[in-house]
Amino acid sequence: MMKALFLAPVLMLIGAAPAAQDVPEATPAGEAVDCISAHRINHTRVESDRVIDFHMMGGKVYRNELRMRCPGLNANRTIMYELHTTQLCSLDTITVIHQPGLMRGATCGLGKFQPVTLAGN
Repeated sequence: MMKALFLAPVLMLIGAAPAAQDVPEATPAGEAVDCISAHRINHTRVESDRVIDFHMMGGKVYRNELRMRCPGLNANRTIMYELHTTQLCSLDTITVIHQPGLMRGATCGLGKFQPVTLAGN
């Protein structure tokens, strides 16, 4: 689930929940947005090397399709992002963290946050 390390600027470490090989189907549930409230993120689920679902408090899910494939990003990795405000935005990046040792891997750019309804929900 979610692990966080708070520093100035704030760094967030998020362990991804196990993901299936295939990206679950999702139906758009509104217009894509540039930013989401970082404080409302309940957990993330890495779906592939390009797709991350951000599950928010209250049950809303935002799917983020990264601008490019992110080497080393998979369900067995932790991701980190750096916050300069209270929001996580499409201009921000995530970094893959390799454990043990918390060694940094690839840093990859986020895309827009698309609110979705996941298949089966």
